[in-house]
Amino acid sequence: MTPRTNDARGFAAFPPQRAGARFATTWWGRAWITAMEDTSLDQTLLRKGRAYAKTGRLGPITVSPGRIAAVAEHEYDTVVTVEQLGDDAWRRFLDQVAAQAGHIAALLDRDMPHDLVAAAEDAAVPLLPAVGDLMPECSCPDWGHPCVHAAALCYQASWLLDADPFVLLLMRGRGERRLVEELRRHGPWTGAAPADGPDAARAVPAGRAFAAEVPPLPDPPAFDAPFTAPALEPADGVDVAALAVLVSSAAARARELALRGRLPELTEHQDHVRLAAEHGAGVLPEACAVEAWRHGGADGLDALETPWNPPARDLARARAHLEAAWEDDVPPAFVAWRNRWTFGERQLRYGRDGRWYPLTRRGQEWWPAGPPERDPAALLT
Repeated sequence: MTPRTNDARGFAAFPPQRAGARFATTWWGRAWITAMEDTSLDQTLLRKGRAYAKTGRLGPITVSPGRIAAVAEHEYDTVVTVEQLGDDAWRRFLDQVAAQAGHIAALLDRDMPHDLVAAAEDAAVPLLPAVGDLMPECSCPDWGHPCVHAAALCYQASWLLDADPFVLLLMRGRGERRLVEELRRHGPWTGAAPADGPDAARAVPAGRAFAAEVPPLPDPPAFDAPFTAPALEPADGVDVAALAVLVSSAAARARELALRGRLPELTEHQDHVRLAAEHGAGVLPEACAVEAWRHGGADGLDALETPWNPPARDLARARAHLEAAWEDDVPPAFVAWRNRWTFGERQLRYGRDGRWYPLTRRGQEWWPAGPPERDPAALLT
C-alpha cells in the first residue's frame, strides 16, 4: 500500500439543511452511499444518521489519503477509512485517463465519466468503494456498524463527492495537485511539441502561431434583422424540423438577452407554451395558454393560470380609473375575486407585472381577448 502523504483537505461544517434535502445527486456519490448502506447491519441507525447529517451538529470534515474524519457533538471522534491504491494501480489508472483527452478535462470540470471508472475497473483499479470497503470508527459508546455519527459523516461526504470527484481520488491516495502533476509527466500532458513521429513536421512554435495575423470578425447583424434558420440536411435519427425550431428559438432568446441584458427563468411548462406560441412547435399545450403567451409572454400566461391577491392599493387605483372613465355615469358592475374582475361575459385579470389582461367567455372557459393595459377602463370602453 502507498504510504500516507501530507495531502489533506479541510471542509467547513455543513449548516442545518431543510428536511427534504437530498444526498448524492451524482452517480458516483450514490455509489458511495450504496457501499455504506449495504454494509450496515441496522436500518434504524442509518435513518438516524441521515437525519443527524442534516442537523448541522457534525463538525468540519477532513479528507486525507485513506480516511475522512470529523468531530461530532460530545467530542466524539468519527473516522471512516477506505483502502488506498498502490503505485502499480495508480500507474494503470493514469494509463486510462491518458487514453482519452476528455477524461482529464471531465475531472477538472468536476465530473467523473462512467467510461473512465469502467476502464479503471477493467484494469483492476477500484475507484468506487464496494460493499465492505468503508470501515467506520467512532469514539461514541454506540456499537452500530456504522454508528449514527459515522453514517452521518458518510452521508455528508456524498455532498463533497457530488461537488468534486477529486475528493474520492484523494481518499484513494492522490490529491488533485499531485494527480495532475503525474498526468503531465505521464505523456499527453507534457505540453511539449513532438520531437519526432508523424506530427513533428506540423508542429508550430506557440510564439509564431499567436503572432500570425487573424482576419477581423464580421460585423454582427442588426438586432431587427430577420433570422433565417440554416438549411439542414436530413440525417438518420435527427428530427431536422425540430432542430430548426430550436435554432430559431435560441436565436430569438439570444436577441432578447442582448437587448434586455437578462432572460426570465422559465419552467418547463412555460417553455413549452413559448415554443408553441413563437414557433408553432413543441409539446402543444392548451390553445388558450398559447394565446395568452402571444399577448403577454410569461406574465400573460401567469395571469391566465394563477390567481393571486394583489396589493389593496393597486385594486383601489384600478377602481379609481373605472370611476373616472365613466365620469358622472355609474361604472359597470362586476364580481371581484382575488386578481379577477368579471363583467358578465368579460373578465379582467390583474397580472404581477401591473397590467390588466382581458378575457372573454367561450362556453365554460375564459380565453385571452387581446393585449393588456395598465388602465382597466381602457379595456372596457
